Amino acid sequence: MEKKTIREAYADFFKALSLNSVAAAKIDSSNVYQLANPKNRKLMDKLVEDNLLPESHLENVENFLDFYNQVKSGKSGLILMEHYSNTDLPALLYMLEHSGNSDLADLSKRTVAIAGMKLNEDNPIVRAFAESFTRVVIYPTRSLTKNEEKAQSEEEAKEEMLKARKINLAAMRAMDDCKKRGEVILVFPSGTRYRSGHPETKRGLREIDSYLRLFDIAICVSINGSILEIQDGKEDMLSDLVGPDKLVFTSSSVIECKKFRSEYLATLPENEPDPKQKMIDKIMDILEVQHENVEKTRLA
Repeated sequence: MEKKTIREAYADFFKALSLNSVAAAKIDSSNVYQLANPKNRKLMDKLVEDNLLPESHLENVENFLDFYNQVKSGKSGLILMEHYSNTDLPALLYMLEHSGNSDLADLSKRTVAIAGMKLNEDNPIVRAFAESFTRVVIYPTRSLTKNEEKAQSEEEAKEEMLKARKINLAAMRAMDDCKKRGEVILVFPSGTRYRSGHPETKRGLREIDSYLRLFDIAICVSINGSILEIQDGKEDMLSDLVGPDKLVFTSSSVIECKKFRSEYLATLPENEPDPKQKMIDKIMDILEVQHENVEKTRLA
């Protein structure tokens, strides 16, 4: 059966999301921490439930639980996750919450995602979609570079840089508050959804190295399968094709961030020009190996 776009298949769903929407349409340093909208969370859970095949599951559950228990004991926790579609986060949190394990359900409730500004600012429907989950909103480096290039003057470019700095400093403070509350930060190290045939979209961002310095522990979570499929050449998120799939979320063993980082950096040549990029390349390699190992048997 031919797949429909999510806009076509869930027109009424998006109307309801929009009617419930309360999130800010513009981001500044005062509103970077955005609590989930519970009404829209229920709708997102229904979207996931509609398209999650029964064979979908969490792989290496013991690693998710080890991570949770260490966070409960007081360690700050980071989830580094692959990114294929806008239902990656909704599906993970749904599966954790409905796993039948109360600790995993609590991990779902504690998870706060890092989100780029465009999810709030570009499209009101996408904003309503995104506000289903608690987020810390940042001004991504990629967006800043693009906006500086579009600037009509040097003064305008400086203003944009200052805006980005204020927003990201506020985001850092918000993340620190999350850690103090025992919340877990989830970040997509690629910073964008992977597009088949475009390997650059799967390259990790060097800025992710700073997250490894800020957190005690981390897990790398790979994703196999997706409810949404990006149509090549179509950046509009509502043009994604929707359909049922078997989803598998796999967790690495718990990583001690500072130890992992220092030991890996020690293996690099002294004259390595960009150790931060090498560090995140290593994280992406871990995710890729997990992904490929699961994909060999996922649809067998």
